[in-house]
Amino acid sequence: MPLLADVAVPVPLSQAFTYEVPAALADGVRPGARVLCDFHRRKLLGVVLAVSERSAAIDPAKIKPLAALVDARPALPAELLSFLQELAAYYFAPIGEVLRLALPAIEREQVRALKAQGELDGVLDLARAKQVGGRKVAFARPTDVIEEPGTLRGQAAAVLALLRAGGEQPVARLEERFGNARNALKKLAERGLVALDEREPPRDPFFRLAEERDVPPELNEAQAEAAARIDAALAALPPPPADGAPRPHAGDEPRAAGPSAFLLFGVTGSGKTEVYLRAIKGCLERGRGALVMVPEIALTPQLVARFRARFGDELAVLHSGLSDADRHAMWASLHSGRVRVAIGARSALFAPVPALGLILVDEEHDGSFKQEEGVRYHARDMALLRAHRAGAVCVLGSATPSIESVALVRRGKLAELRLPERAHREASLPEVTLVDLRRFGPGPSGDPLISLPLHRALEKTLAAKEQAILFLNRRGFAPSVVCGSCGTLTTCEACSVALTYHRGRRRDPPRPAGAVAGAGAGAGAPAPAPAAAELDERPQGGRLRCHYCDYMGPLPERCAACGSRSLLLEGLGTERLEATIAESFPEARVARLDRDVAGKDRSQVILARMREGKIDILVGTQMVTKGHDLPNVTLVGVVNADAALGLPDFRAAERGFQLLVQVAGRAGRRDRPGRVLIQTRNPEHPAIAFAAAHNVPGFLEREIRDREEVGYPPATRLALIRVDAVDEAVGRGAAAKIAACARTSPEGLARRVEVLGPSAAPIARLRGRYRFRVLLRARERGPLRIALAAIARLLRDDLDRGARAIIDVDPVSML
Repeated sequence: MPLLADVAVPVPLSQAFTYEVPAALADGVRPGARVLCDFHRRKLLGVVLAVSERSAAIDPAKIKPLAALVDARPALPAELLSFLQELAAYYFAPIGEVLRLALPAIEREQVRALKAQGELDGVLDLARAKQVGGRKVAFARPTDVIEEPGTLRGQAAAVLALLRAGGEQPVARLEERFGNARNALKKLAERGLVALDEREPPRDPFFRLAEERDVPPELNEAQAEAAARIDAALAALPPPPADGAPRPHAGDEPRAAGPSAFLLFGVTGSGKTEVYLRAIKGCLERGRGALVMVPEIALTPQLVARFRARFGDELAVLHSGLSDADRHAMWASLHSGRVRVAIGARSALFAPVPALGLILVDEEHDGSFKQEEGVRYHARDMALLRAHRAGAVCVLGSATPSIESVALVRRGKLAELRLPERAHREASLPEVTLVDLRRFGPGPSGDPLISLPLHRALEKTLAAKEQAILFLNRRGFAPSVVCGSCGTLTTCEACSVALTYHRGRRRDPPRPAGAVAGAGAGAGAPAPAPAAAELDERPQGGRLRCHYCDYMGPLPERCAACGSRSLLLEGLGTERLEATIAESFPEARVARLDRDVAGKDRSQVILARMREGKIDILVGTQMVTKGHDLPNVTLVGVVNADAALGLPDFRAAERGFQLLVQVAGRAGRRDRPGRVLIQTRNPEHPAIAFAAAHNVPGFLEREIRDREEVGYPPATRLALIRVDAVDEAVGRGAAAKIAACARTSPEGLARRVEVLGPSAAPIARLRGRYRFRVLLRARERGPLRIALAAIARLLRDDLDRGARAIIDVDPVSML
């Protein structure tokens, strides 16, 4: 019988394809190895899933031979390959697309070897296969030249908008997003809008400076107990399989069971990181490898420095800012076994950690662990699954655990470890004061969102030579631009969202509030607006941005609806807050930390200045809430606690509560007592009231009870089918077809699966496509998966080609 290989190729299909293994390749073709194979008149890099001698299920004459073997040693270890296959099945994702998440870049030496064998004479599709090994990296950066309105279209406009929003980018990264990026960049460079150059890739900033080894601090009683229980679980692990094979596993639930999975529930500043470090030490001493996952926003040089100070540079750091060459070097260090500790963001889940014995997920509640494009996996859930399959220990850590993790504790799937006090003996939780904006007016600044109590608290903090953080989760200068005559909101042409005005850096001081231009001009009476929400001059040099599609354009001269020149800037963003605070406290050194200023190493520079005492007041979005240890911060002001609570999402209260607790945790982390002011117009809201009382268990208890009453997770299982199309009617029809398929499935007819929709998404249009959704809800996972399987067949065989649909299992974002 012939030797056949099942190969996954990078195409949006859920199946693998069968190829014959030539005798010359028989010794090297193994599961996890990359191979070159013919696929529809082109050659693709595929991954071998299985090899066996068997009769073919199809006509043997139709089976093609493998063209070449790329890896002498399988790129994906057996444990990781098996895990990825289960992930693909759980999320109904194409196996080839899932495997791409874990594959390294192909080395140029490998490409040259294939060329020497004559295997690249055909049409080779390496556009989606990154290559490393060159000496120079091409970069593109925007210049200060402004184009004439309407002169750029298509990808050229999109590439320029992205560069202006995010700063300098490697050309290779732009090509990942825009297929025609090089031609677009050439056009932009000819017009002087973009500068191109080639240079050596920068060294990873996490290893730029040497780090001295530290002395482990003494643990308090709670830390010592948590560390001992994790160490006992590590000691109980069986030796890793000699060949790296996965443990036998039944079922498809992404969870671990028993005493090998923990929830480390500790208040902010309780020393969870030190517990992690002790656990990693115990893991390494037992000859196992460790994986640490943190939200991307919290992956800072300071965090990595703590791990380097304990374990040296023998660790791999995986993050979105790595060049392809650096990422490949990190992957190779793990794959070879030279390095046994990996730390990174969501994608670190797929690191080839040798003899995996421990997975740590810090800030496990953070929504960024859910991938919202492509393969929509949840890294926290999959960390539990991978640890279970690998025979490893998994620890989820948070000061505000997710409702789902608390439910796993109650079901006995996770063991809870508590850290009820701050690690520093002299530190205590900050005093929290609610400022009811219905009762308190604006302070001397005149802005209603900078109340008199907040203004006085800032004065007191500055007088004491201490530092303050002001949290406002809205980027830009003004969240919206509205016509003062007819009330028309300026929206993105491609998305059904308001455009945000970004003023950018200006040399002139901020002006008093008023109308943007020509107050009272145009027909009709101007709509009333708060004085602090207007500008009395037309801003110069600012731009309008869409935070969803990256569109950027100038502020219009007139209202598109009525022609009035009375355009008002409404609302408060971090840019405007920074300017207002700087004007109100001219003696203070004010800085801002949000995505608009966080490009490259800028965020680390700002945080370093904060630690050095060179900043008095730091204004920022949720980037200021994540794990930063700033000893001199004694005041935290939450400017608008209500902003996140009104979203059409059943998790809105949970997210709002988590943000409030996390940002409050930045205050009073050493010997100086901290104070938190939360401004709100709804102080009775449970999320705000429980956060003010530092009562995390109380909020979790109430939220779980509320979810059970209305039938939302963790009481039920959800799947969201997201549909979008350029033609609104096509998208609506496709969504209706999917809903009908679910309702007429056996599980739908038996009412074991509830079908909600179809309906328009809360953001009805995005990037020029109309969006619809169908929500499936069930008490048990089994019936839900049966209904989803029926939908998956429909999407594969009978969906209108003008529509695009994706199954999102366990959705996090409902927008």
